[in-house]
Order: sequence, then C-alpha cells, then structure tokens
Amino acid sequence: MSKQFLQSKNEGDKYKFFMKATQLEQMKEDYSYIMETKERTKEQINQGEERLTELKRHCLEKEERFQSIAGLSTMKTNLEYLKHEMAWAVVNEIEKQLNAIRDNIEIGEDRAARLDRKMEEQQVKLNEAEKKYKDIQDKLEQISQETNARAPECMALKADVTAKKKDYNEAEVLYNHSLNEYKALKKDGEQLCKRIEELKKSADQFLETERLERQKKICWLKERLKAFQDQENSVNQEMEQFQQAIERDRAEHDRIRREELDVKHALNYNQRQLKELKDSKTDRLKRFGPHVPALLEAIDDAYQRGYFTHKPIGPLGACIHLRDPELALAIESCLKGLLQAYCCHNHADERVLQALMKRFYSPGTSRPQIIVSEFQNEMYDVRHRTVYHPEFPTVLTALEIDNAVVANSLIDMRNIETVLLIKSNSVARAVMQSQKPPRNCREAFTADGDQVFAGRYYSSENTRPKFLSKDVDSEISNLENEIENKKAQIINLQQHLSACERDIKQNEELLKRCQLHYKELKMKIRKSSSEIRELENIEEHKSIDIATLEDEAHDNKIKMKMTEKQMEQQKKKLEHFKSLKIEAETKYDTIKLKINQLSELADPLKDELNLADSEVDNQKRGKRHYEDKQKEHLDTLNKKKRELDMKEKELEEKMSQARQICPERIEVKKSASMLDKEINRLRQKIQAEHASHGDREEIMRQYQEARETYLDLDNKVRTLKRFIKLLEEIMTHRYKTYQQFRRCLTLRCKLYFDNLLSQRAYCGKMHFDHKNETLAISVQPGEGNKAAFNDMRALSGGERSFSTVCFILSLWSIAESPFRCLDEFDVYMDMVNRRIAMDMILKMADSQRFRQFILLTPQSMSSLPSSKLIRILRMSDPERGQMTLPFQPMTREEDSDRS
Repeated sequence: MSKQFLQSKNEGDKYKFFMKATQLEQMKEDYSYIMETKERTKEQINQGEERLTELKRHCLEKEERFQSIAGLSTMKTNLEYLKHEMAWAVVNEIEKQLNAIRDNIEIGEDRAARLDRKMEEQQVKLNEAEKKYKDIQDKLEQISQETNARAPECMALKADVTAKKKDYNEAEVLYNHSLNEYKALKKDGEQLCKRIEELKKSADQFLETERLERQKKICWLKERLKAFQDQENSVNQEMEQFQQAIERDRAEHDRIRREELDVKHALNYNQRQLKELKDSKTDRLKRFGPHVPALLEAIDDAYQRGYFTHKPIGPLGACIHLRDPELALAIESCLKGLLQAYCCHNHADERVLQALMKRFYSPGTSRPQIIVSEFQNEMYDVRHRTVYHPEFPTVLTALEIDNAVVANSLIDMRNIETVLLIKSNSVARAVMQSQKPPRNCREAFTADGDQVFAGRYYSSENTRPKFLSKDVDSEISNLENEIENKKAQIINLQQHLSACERDIKQNEELLKRCQLHYKELKMKIRKSSSEIRELENIEEHKSIDIATLEDEAHDNKIKMKMTEKQMEQQKKKLEHFKSLKIEAETKYDTIKLKINQLSELADPLKDELNLADSEVDNQKRGKRHYEDKQKEHLDTLNKKKRELDMKEKELEEKMSQARQICPERIEVKKSASMLDKEINRLRQKIQAEHASHGDREEIMRQYQEARETYLDLDNKVRTLKRFIKLLEEIMTHRYKTYQQFRRCLTLRCKLYFDNLLSQRAYCGKMHFDHKNETLAISVQPGEGNKAAFNDMRALSGGERSFSTVCFILSLWSIAESPFRCLDEFDVYMDMVNRRIAMDMILKMADSQRFRQFILLTPQSMSSLPSSKLIRILRMSDPERGQMTLPFQPMTREEDSDRS
C-alpha cells in the first residue's frame, strides 16, 4: 500500500480517506441524515395540512348539519318570505325593463330628430355643391368659348407678325448693304483726294511708266478679287442650301424616329394584349391580370384557415355579365379600374388581403383597388334616384349581377344607376347637350367609350374592350391583323429612316466640300486684298495721271450721292416696316396674353370643377348614408315601441299575480335570479334535512368528535412547524461550524505534512478541493527537479513510502481516534528512510501517550531503543511446507474458558 497509495489512488479516494480519518465524513452523513429527516417532516406537515383542510370541511359539514336541524322551522319561514320577495322582484325587474325601453325610445326619438336635421343639412350641402358645380362649369364653358373665339385671330396675327418680321429683316439687310457701300465709297474718295494732292506736289515725271504698270496690276487684282467674291457668295448660298437640306432631313428623321417608337410601344401593348387574350381562352380570370388565378387560390386557402371574417369578392369584372355585347367598351370606360377591384367586409379583412397581394405584386407596380364595405345580402333600393329612359339603358340595367355585394359596391363607387348608355355619339350629344338631360342623369357613355356630360365631351383613348369582350377569337384575329400592320408600318418607317440617313450623309459630304472650297476662296481673297494694299501703299515718286484720278474721284462722288439717296429711301422703308412689325407684335402679344390669362383662369377652374364633382358625389353618398341610417333607426324605434306595449301588458299580469301571493308590496333589493337561487337552495336544504332527519344527540356527538380531531391535528401541525423552523436555524449554525472545523483540520494537516517532509529536506503540497471532494498531493525530494514535484510516479519506492508515512502521520496528528495502526510501512524503504520514519513515528507516539500505536512490519526492530513505552512482539517464522493452517473449531467450553 505504501508503495502504491499516493500513485494509484485517485484524488477523490484520498479525499475520502482524509474525511474518514478525521471523522468529518460521519459529521457530513449526520448532517445529510438530519436534512433528509427535515424534508420528510415537511412532507408530513404538508400531508397534515391537507388532512387538516379535509377535517375542517368535515367539521363545518357537521356543524352546518347540527345548525340546520335547529333552524328547520326558521328555514320554512324564510322560504315563504323569499317567495313573497320573488313575486315583487319579478315586478321590479319588469318595471326596470319598461323604464329602460322608455329611455331607449326617448333617446331614439332624439336621435331620429338629429337624423332629420342631418338630412336637412346634407340636402343643403348637396344643393350648395351642385350650385357650385354648375357655376364653375358655366365659367369654364364661357372661358372655353372665349378661348376658341380668339384662337383664329391669334393665328392670323401670328402669321402677320412673321410676315412683317421677314419684310423688316429684308429691308434691314438692304439698308446695311447700302450703308457699307456708302462707307467704302467715302473711304475710296478720301484716298483718291489724298493721292491727287500728293501727285500734284510731286515733280518727278520719269516714273509714269512704272506707275501705269502698277495701276494696271491693281486693276487686274481687283477684277480677280471680285471674281473670287462672286464665287464666295455662290458657295455660301450652296452651303446654306445644303445646311437647310440637312436640317430638313434631320427633322424628318427625328419625326420618323418618334413615330417608330410610338408604333413600337403600340405593338408591344398589342402583343401583351394578345398574350392575355390567348391565356384568357383557357382561364377567363387571366384577363384581369396574370396573377389573379393564383391570388384567388391564396384567398380561398386563407379563408379556409379562418383568416377572413367574410371571403373577399373579386375581381368585380369577373362577377358581372353584359346583356348587350356592343356596350362592352362603354361599360369598361365607365367602370375603369373598378373591374379589377376587390370587396372586403371590414378593414381587418382588407389588411389580410393586402398582405396576400404583396406576394404577387412587386413593389412599385399598381395593385387592384380594395373596397371596404359591410357585406349585405340584398341590393340597395335605388328606384328613387335611378335614371328612367324609354330607349337607353343605364349601366345597372345593362349588367347581369348575381351578387348583391358587387352591385352595391358599383352603386356606391360609381353611381351606375345614374349613367346612361347610348350607342350613337350624335344621339348622345343630342340627349345630353341639345336638350335637358333626363332626370337624375349626370353623364352618358357611347359605344365608342366616349364620355358625355351636359356641357362637356371627352373622347375615349381605347378602341376595343379589354375585360368584358365575349368574342375572344375575333378580338385575337383583329389584334393579330393589327400587329401585322404595325410590323409592316415599322418596316416602312425603318426604310424611310435609312433613306433619310443616306440623304443626310450625302448632304454632309457635299457641305464639307463646299466648306473646304469656301476656305480656299477666303484665303485667295485675303491674299489678293493684301497684294492690292501693298501696291497701293508703295511710295511712288513717279508721275501719275492726275486727270484720271480726278475723273475717278468725280465718279466716286456721283456714286456716293446715288448710294446716299438710295440709303435714305431704304431707311424710310426700314422705319416703315419696323413700325408695322412693332404694331403687329403688340397686337399679337395682346391677344396671346389674353388667351394665356384665360388658360390660367381655366386651369384652377378645372381643378375646382373636379373637386366640386367629387364634393357632389360625396354629398350624395352622405345623404344616401343618412337616409339608410334613418330608415334603419325608424325600424328599430317602431320595434322598441311594440316591445314596450308587450312589456306593459306583461307588467299588469305579473302585478296581479304578485298581489295574489302578497297583497302588500315589499321593497326588494335582490334580483329575481338571486332570489330564485336562494329559494332552490333553501328547498334542497329543507328536503335534505327531512331526508337525513336523525338523533339530535348523535349529530352533536359527531360534531364534537370532528371538532376535537381538527383542533388536535392543528396543534400538532403548528408544533412541527415551529420545530422545523428551529431545526433550520440550528442546522445552519452547525453547518457553518462544520465548515470552519473542516478548514482548521485541513490547515493543520497541511502544516504537519510540510513539517514532516522537511525532516528529510523534502518539499510537498496538499491541495484540498472541498467543492469537488478531491485531494491532490505532490512531493519533491531534496535532490529532485520541478518535474518530479508534479509527478508522483517519478519518486522511488522508498520516497513514496516515506511520503505515505508523512501523510499518515499528519492525519494521526489531527485525528481523535485512540488507536493508530500501520502495516508494512517500511517495506520499500532503504535504511535511511526507514530510520527517519521510525524516529518520526516514535516521536509522535511519545508526544501522544494517551493513544496506542500498533505497527506491523516484516523488518527487524532490534535497532529500536529500549523503553517501557515500547513493546515488540515477534511472530515465529511460518513452516515452509505446510499448505493449510491446523485451525479447528472451538467448542463452547473452550470459548467460555477463553472468555
């Protein structure tokens, strides 16, 4: 054991060995046993409390039974009195009901009066809204007539302004040309005069020949310069023509490009429409959108799961049918987006439907409209506000609507009972505009989808129905033909575009050539002008023909006078055209300003007209709402009055019955239902007392026994609770003391262990973990290293035996047991370790003489000192050949002799 104890035993076993040696384990077990006993006592207390509750109930039953026998006659008297109270309590309740009904009728009459006032106010508002609508419509019509009347005059004035501007510009060009010519002549005259003066002063007549040659060259250069300028003007005109041609071709190209884009958009729209029509041949619901079938399946699934109060209805276009297919486009133009709308019973259903729509309609795309209105099983009664015409139907009569909710929604949202359907456009104008419209009729629609009001006419943008057409095949055929025409039109436009692009390219090349030629001419003109100026600026000292120069100066003056006269005429003409232009522009600006002012007046009036139209519709809906409310309220009020008459008759009957039971009226505070329960309970009690009527003394005895048992058990439970409370306080204190005691023993054990190891210059460490119940021991011999300190297996057998002895001796130092036994402690020790160990044991035995130490060893103990405190017992050597010891059972006599 000494060799293997520290190495083989795990830390938990070492801790248990420490606990047993110090008797801490016994203390811990005692503490656990006490706590278990306490828990069992608590369970007994809980059981006692349950038993106590049962005994208390049993005691109360016995007490009630005892008291019930004593008060049987009192119960019968109380029963009679309760019957009297019951009779008059019924009368009181009927009177309260009558008072409540009377109060409700008074409140209802007040509400009816308020509804009448609301109806009158709503009618006043409706009249005001209609009057405002009519006034705005008259103003807008007047402005439209004035604008239309001024439009021809404005166009004529615009054309006149354009012509006047053109005349003025031409005159200004001529005037500027004459002015430039006059300035050039004046400059030439000044130069000629200056030259003549210079020549007159010059006396040198020998260079006449050279001057004449230079003059001749200047004339030749001027003629050449004039030819270049004529070519420049011609090229400039050609450039302008090419530029205009390019601009015309580009404008035509842009126009054709826009037309091509419009045709492509129309083609894409027709192709989408064709795809929807082909899909609708197999599923009509796809006309209203590709996601509609899936959305309806989701609605059915949600309704089956109970998410909707009432299943939403829609799309509305799928719930209606045409009586006359020719009116399909007219009805679509009237209902517009309502054909794709859905109806919900309340706003909770609307939110659920919105959440479903989010799955199928991506953000940014338009969703179908949701109409929230309480579902009704009957269609509105609109006979008093519908339109009656002998020839033309309304939208309501032109439709077959099986569902009342769909019809009511279309009536609420579009007033389809007030909209006429007239196939012919001219007849519609005659009915709505040439004469007074039919009663209750505000608008009409033609077979082409045009909308006709009393003072307005709006053409439809659609040419065929999208949702309500029945002849799908003919629609598909028409769309296919139209798509083919659009494709052919696109091909023609693309060919035209190619031709325009070729013309533009060709004209641009010619324009570039002209521009290059124009630049070359400019360079030649500048070069010739430079040569002329150089020749004219040469200082001549030769004789010049003065007479020729004077003739030229005279001719120049004549030209200047003619140019000046021509310039004055052109200036007068320019002033005349300028005044005409300013006058025409003033007239045009005036008429344009008036038309713009009328347009500015018309725009807010149009907005006001739309608002007024909406206001009229709102007021009509409000009036219809109050009419329905008033009708419903009057029905409820009449029902309350009939109920009042019935209650008064019932009150008379109940009062006569109550007087028969109790002639004098009793003031009753309890309700009839409460009195009825008390009567029934009292009757059952009386019957039970009669049924269980027995010996009075026996009932008293049972009551006393039950009460004594209850009180005795209650006293015991209270005592146990006090004991448990005191025990908890004591055990808490004992546990703290136990922890302190364990900590002290641990510290003492560590100190003893370190002290014993130090006698051989060993170092050791004991680590107690009371939470995990482990004990770690590590030893480092004096000559060892740090690795040996952490690994007990690195120790030799003697070192381990010595360490074990130190551990045992440290435990003996803190243990309270009177006996100390140690077996084969020095088997693996060398002589040095054995001697040190024996000295340590003898020293401890000498310090603890009140305890007895028993040591067993196969080694010789002859080296021990002789002392009266030490007694050595040596056993004889065993026989080597024997197999079994000769033990024999003892007889009773031998046993008694030994004892």
